[in-house]
Amino acid sequence: MTLSLTVSDEVRALAPGFTHVAIEAHGLVNGPTTEAGSALLDDAARRLAVRLDGRAVHEDPHMAAWRETYGAFGSKPSRTRNSAEALARRALSEAGLPRINLLVDLYNAISVAYLIPVGGEDLDRIEGGMRLVRATGEEDFVTVAGGEETVEHPDAGEVVWRDDAGVTCRRWNWRQGPRTRLTEETTSGIFLLECLAPAAVTGVERAAAELVELLEKFSPGARITVRS
Repeated sequence: MTLSLTVSDEVRALAPGFTHVAIEAHGLVNGPTTEAGSALLDDAARRLAVRLDGRAVHEDPHMAAWRETYGAFGSKPSRTRNSAEALARRALSEAGLPRINLLVDLYNAISVAYLIPVGGEDLDRIEGGMRLVRATGEEDFVTVAGGEETVEHPDAGEVVWRDDAGVTCRRWNWRQGPRTRLTEETTSGIFLLECLAPAAVTGVERAAAELVELLEKFSPGARITVRS
C-alpha cells in the first residue's frame, strides 16, 4: 500500500513555494558503505564545488530561502541548519562527507550534488501516514543523547515530519530520529526531496530521477514509484 504523505495548510502558508518529490521503493538491498557509494559521495562534493563557484554554501539562493524559512518558524538557521546546508559544509571541509550505509550514502550524494534536502525513512518502521505539520510542542521525538535513548519535544510552531507514533524529523529536515532511519536491514524506504522557491521544480525532478537510477542500479529489481 502506498504511504500517505500530507502537508498541512499551516506549513503551506508559512512556505507557499514549498514542493517535494517522494520516491517509494520496495525490494531494496542495503548494507555497509561500498567503494562505489564512497566514490559517489566524492563526486558529489566535486559537483557541489562547481555549483557554488567560489560562493559560501549559505550564499546559494536555495539555501538562503531555507534559512529565511527556518527563521520564520523560530529556529536560528546559523545554529540549526537544514540538512542540505549541513551536509554541503561537511562535503567542503577536510573531514568530507560521512559514510553511513549504502542507501544513506546514495541519497546524501544526491542532496549534496543538487544542494537540496533529501531524507530517507524505513517504511516498515513508519506507523500510519507521514505528515508535515507545525508542532504543538506536546509531540514525542525519540532520539539518542549520550548513548541513551531520550524523549524530546519540539518547540510549539516548529515544522516537523511526524507519523502516528510521534515526530520522525525535527525542524523540517534538521534532525531525523533513529526510530525510522534507514539501516543495513532496510528493504523498503521512502525518500523525500524537498525544495523552496526560488529553486526550480525541474531541479528537484532531475535530482529525483538520478536517485531513482542509483536505487535501480544498486537494488536491481526494486519496485519504485515517484510522486509529488
